[in-house]
Amino acid sequence: MTETQTPPPVPSPAGPTPTQDLQATRIVILGGGPGGYEAALVARRLGADVTVVERQGLGGAAVLTDVVPSKTLIATAEWMAVARTASELGIRTVDADGDAAHRLVVDLAAVNTRVMALAAAQSADIRARLERENITMLIGDGRLDGPSRVVVTPEGTGADEIVLDADVVLVATGATPRVLPDAQPDGVRILTWTQLYRLDALPTKLVVVGSGVTGAEFAGAYNALGCEVVLVSSRDRVLPGEDADAANLIEDVFRSRGMTVMSRQRAEAARVVGEGEDAHVEVVLSDGTVVTGSHVLMAVGSIPSTRGIGLEEAGVRLTESGHVEVDKVSRTSVRGIYAAGDCTGIFPLASVAAMQGRVAMSHALGDAVQPLKLRTVAANIFTAPEIATVGYSEKALREQSSKYSVTILPLNRNPRAKMLGIREGFVKMFAHPEAGVVLGGVVVAPRASELIFPITLAVAHRLTVDDVAEAFTVYPSLSGSIAEVARMGHHRIG
Repeated sequence: MTETQTPPPVPSPAGPTPTQDLQATRIVILGGGPGGYEAALVARRLGADVTVVERQGLGGAAVLTDVVPSKTLIATAEWMAVARTASELGIRTVDADGDAAHRLVVDLAAVNTRVMALAAAQSADIRARLERENITMLIGDGRLDGPSRVVVTPEGTGADEIVLDADVVLVATGATPRVLPDAQPDGVRILTWTQLYRLDALPTKLVVVGSGVTGAEFAGAYNALGCEVVLVSSRDRVLPGEDADAANLIEDVFRSRGMTVMSRQRAEAARVVGEGEDAHVEVVLSDGTVVTGSHVLMAVGSIPSTRGIGLEEAGVRLTESGHVEVDKVSRTSVRGIYAAGDCTGIFPLASVAAMQGRVAMSHALGDAVQPLKLRTVAANIFTAPEIATVGYSEKALREQSSKYSVTILPLNRNPRAKMLGIREGFVKMFAHPEAGVVLGGVVVAPRASELIFPITLAVAHRLTVDDVAEAFTVYPSLSGSIAEVARMGHHRIG
């Protein structure tokens, strides 16, 4: 749940020769998150002997402390947001006597219990899947001892180190929250996004530092849950790396729902003041302003988990930010060592990590492989409404002086949206002005993560706006706006 970053320089490694005797190939994977466990399944299917080394539990941070928990919490917040607007659709809540019911309240302890239970269940499902495939799993810390050996320190067993010889190593160690020197998390009032699920009551006032993807998602979720939220942004607007129209809409929505957004303000420090029930946090901004709250969430990016695991000693090149340099088939600068996921800094998305892991194993084991195509990656921000994107952004098209046309359609014109009481959102499509090929798109809507798929198909298969426009859509449906915005992009011939 970190922000999209510019891909690192692509190395020119002396790539490994695909192994011929697949049954004898020993694969060791450091990290059991999406990049690791998806790679393990592919490698096992191709006949390799596979060992996964994971520190936390199967699924890694994505399942245990990041994607699964955060999106579960956000799903609860969505229900609260819908419930608060139900009266607009003619729905009233009453108590047993028929009187108007009191406002909805959130039992955060129960919410977080459910959140963590779902994360644990997903982790257990992944473990069971790997066990069925006869994949060896070791819980502990792993480090490289040269390019073809991994040393594992088992977690909490007191057992001796385990030495694993490997023909191929995949590094999928992920990333951890970035911490400011003067804002050290205590897990009680100064929190990273991995620690929020320890709360058993809603903060009376939550200060969110950082307006990227993670900050915006949690700020929106806690605001919907009924918490007073202050969002501190160091940039001119929230979500500075996203489509400007989409980001401006989300910021307007945040403000309309009572959130305080402080733009062009950088947090320098956070401290806990007082004790017991009188305790609160003070966030010191660069201009000396002090923002108080009951809790603060530090969402100021992440750092790759690549230090201290023997990568540099093995000759693996890292960027200045500490990310592993990889090419489009996930090779590093060392023969036989691949890398996938957030530790590479390509795109911090579970879907990309999984694809990188699958591509790595297919390449290492001599199977047919398609290099990673970042142009076809669909991404989603789980605010309310959601922001989904795919293909080239308008900013990228402008910066590379590409020819492009833009068509945009507000969602409130859609009949299905009107029925559902949806007012905010739009569909936006970029296409070549002459050939009509779809270059990219943005959807801002409830469940935009589902609605982006037709545009993803168009981008991946180089469909034209006419191809999209001529496909049938259900009436009424939100997807009808995708066909309509494509029709708006038709270029008349002759």
